[in-house]
Amino acid sequence: MRRILTAVFLLAVMLIAGSHLALAQQTIKIGLINSQEILEKSAEGKKAIAQLEEKNRKTQQDLSKLDDQIRQLESRLSTQQLTMTQEAILSLSVDLERKRTERQRMAEDAQRDMQELTQRLYMRIQSEVMPIINKLGQEKGLDLILDLRESGVLYFSPAVDLTQEVIKRYDASKAPAR
Repeated sequence: MRRILTAVFLLAVMLIAGSHLALAQQTIKIGLINSQEILEKSAEGKKAIAQLEEKNRKTQQDLSKLDDQIRQLESRLSTQQLTMTQEAILSLSVDLERKRTERQRMAEDAQRDMQELTQRLYMRIQSEVMPIINKLGQEKGLDLILDLRESGVLYFSPAVDLTQEVIKRYDASKAPAR
């Protein structure tokens, strides 16, 4: 009985090993893209980055104006405190605290708005690029396409990098019809 079990076990191991060998001999074709590079180098990605930078610049200007107002109130409070009435000091302190609160809220709102805009722009670009990547993968007969930015790839052959082709096709899809 023991010999029969051993023979069955060996047969099972050989069948499993044979099936793994057959799978190992099957070639898997892999492509690679760099989504960060697509974002930075495509025309639409550059527009999105410029839009985000402009929004950030405007926000920083608005925050800077509030910072100036806060500094003026702080300066006025520190330099004129000895000559002011208690009521005037209290009023100025309340104004200063309101400006600080306004600045903090503005910064928090701006950060939240920026995150929302960033996500919305990136998702739009991703939704426009994915059909291009899918089509390119089908045309090249690829089984798998990895994103260099997300996959943790440590080494790859430049021959499997599809990034420039995706950028070219994405830009072409967004170009005005002639």
